[in-house]
Amino acid sequence: MVVAEDAEGAARKAAQLLVEAASAGRHIALSGGSTPRPAYEHAASMQSDWSKAELWWGDERCVPPGDERSNFRLARAALLDRIARLPAVHRVRGELDAEAAAFEYDQELQGIRLGLAFLGIGPDGHTASLFPGSEALGVLDRRAVAAAGPDVDRVTLTPPTLCEAETVAFLAVGDEKAEAVRRAFAGEPTRETPASLIRARSGRTVLVTDRAAAAGLAL
Repeated sequence: MVVAEDAEGAARKAAQLLVEAASAGRHIALSGGSTPRPAYEHAASMQSDWSKAELWWGDERCVPPGDERSNFRLARAALLDRIARLPAVHRVRGELDAEAAAFEYDQELQGIRLGLAFLGIGPDGHTASLFPGSEALGVLDRRAVAAAGPDVDRVTLTPPTLCEAETVAFLAVGDEKAEAVRRAFAGEPTRETPASLIRARSGRTVLVTDRAAAAGLAL
């Protein structure tokens, strides 16, 4: 567990993990939402050559890549457009329907082990697009599946795919995440808090947080 004084410090710590993975030429799964943007921006400023790495997405909304809700669009603006040498990019084709996009991504992921699964935690305890009680939490024979979301349909990596990563890293900041962080890291693993189920099986799991989000943990 890495606890920074504030959200900015946590973003810098998370950026270091991203840069280490990129420099080592790892397969990296990125997350969406507002929390990771500063981490991506810091990572771009720390390392301009990402050509050894390959980027994937932990989940994606089924919208075109230019849509403001697209996780790919976020990563492009905060990271890809800011670096000199690009990684190989494996985006979810969100312009397809969820089942077709998930099938395509599942096929593309065959034989891939993530070096870094970079994840967030929602206030309800979800991570990627694995929401509380989601059927996707029980999928063992796919690497990516379609999943319902609160706004639009989505594609998400499955728990086995995420847990196979060499490093699973969560970034959570702000007091609105404190209860979810407590349940995910101090409570019993449960499908009602999906983030509690995602741990690296044969690698390391890292929680990067600020003091506000870590308020419910014994430090």
